[in-house]
Amino acid sequence: MKGFKNKVRDRRKQLGLSQVELSYRTRIAAPNLSAIERGRLLPWDKAKESLCRILGMTESDLFE
Repeated sequence: MKGFKNKVRDRRKQLGLSQVELSYRTRIAAPNLSAIERGRLLPWDKAKESLCRILGMTESDLFE
């Protein structure tokens, strides 16, 4: 399965957040967050909202 493009990992690192910390803040399980960052899991609407809010980006900027 080919992954989709997103900027979650890059933005998380820019903000100095660990994957565990972002997982805790967004309430997305760490394995799911890892899969989202790798483009292997398409985040559901509530997860997208949380990621956008915590990372300070719009959905269209964060997910291509």
